[in-house]
Amino acid sequence: MIEAIVWLFQNIALAFYNFFYALTNPATWLNWSDPEAVMRFIYYGGSVEFFFVVFTAFLVLTAIGLWKNEVMWASVRFFEGIGNTVGRFAAWAGLIMVLQQILIIFVQRIFASAQITLGFGVPLSLDISWWAEELKLYNAIVVCLCVSYTFIQGGHVRVDLVYSAVSYHRKKLIDMFGALVFMMPAAVLTWMYGWYFLWRHLVVPKPSASETLDRLVNKARAFRWNVETIGFSPNGFNAYFLFKILLVLFTALVFIQAIAFFYRSYLEWKEGPESEGKYLDRDVLGDDDAELVHHIEEHH
Repeated sequence: MIEAIVWLFQNIALAFYNFFYALTNPATWLNWSDPEAVMRFIYYGGSVEFFFVVFTAFLVLTAIGLWKNEVMWASVRFFEGIGNTVGRFAAWAGLIMVLQQILIIFVQRIFASAQITLGFGVPLSLDISWWAEELKLYNAIVVCLCVSYTFIQGGHVRVDLVYSAVSYHRKKLIDMFGALVFMMPAAVLTWMYGWYFLWRHLVVPKPSASETLDRLVNKARAFRWNVETIGFSPNGFNAYFLFKILLVLFTALVFIQAIAFFYRSYLEWKEGPESEGKYLDRDVLGDDDAELVHHIEEHH
């Protein structure tokens, strides 16, 4: 037990050194013309060192926020701003998906063509099955990159057995507990699996989470890019490595939103019901849209 506590505090102390060392020596992990730098980037992205840098930054920011609540509110606005900005931009993928599906139907059923060509000069001409399978990517973009945005906007489905029956302050305690015990650990575990899952489809030799830094750096002698381009059908969509990138981005957004939700829940618990929804940037429907939603809700 004592050894575990010592190990914890050692890693928290080392986090400051590791953070500033990474900032002052970017060429050791960002110079991707050097295979060893790529391997270091892969290792540290899923390492204990990186975890404790993030964990320590969270502890420091939380301590400052507890001392000065305006700093915590600023953090909430910043983190929720990230979720809203990314989500509002990524939501356009839904419209692109619909338009592309309409185009596919027109080309396939009306013009009876097996290919769709887009662009000028050097156009992109691919089999219609490629464009049809690409629709999955737009759906994945909406799911992965709009997760925090939907959370902030109150759009996720919530199974409520106890929450609605308890007092305001107990609701906020439940929210804080959920952010710390469920959202953050789930995001960390998904990141660990998703990070190496991504890189195993981008480079060879394939990296593993169990390998040490020295072993990965030694593997750099045989390093080469091997980006996955295998499709599920002969002429189908062949950039499925993008889904792995989206998984990692999804996890990062969930973790950031967990911090924002924990901070917001704490501040609303401390300041009382009058602070609920403070600085919350939610989309507002126009008058016509609001009337339509109200009409639909009345009929349901």
